[in-house]
Amino acid sequence: MTMFKSIIAALFLSLAIAQSGLAADLSVDVNTASAEELADALHGVGVAKAQAIVEYRDENGEFEHIDELVNVRGIGLRTVDRNRERIELPEAPAGQ
Repeated sequence: MTMFKSIIAALFLSLAIAQSGLAADLSVDVNTASAEELADALHGVGVAKAQAIVEYRDENGEFEHIDELVNVRGIGLRTVDRNRERIELPEAPAGQ
């Protein structure tokens, strides 16, 4: 029985490691992503907060810096910091 428990524990551990590796690869451009894409990619951001990001972007224009996300209702600095590695914000081409 102990060996069975060890095998199950190892299986869960390897699944957790694999998922964390896949999750780290997720990234999203906050200036072009849909609410669904934002909710899928960002930790602590559900559909309602993702929709608030899209609405803020539609009303105020594209984000120029990741930290501007704190201006969105429901998004705080902690949420931004948790997702900093996942948030893409492509720079505008030179001359724009």
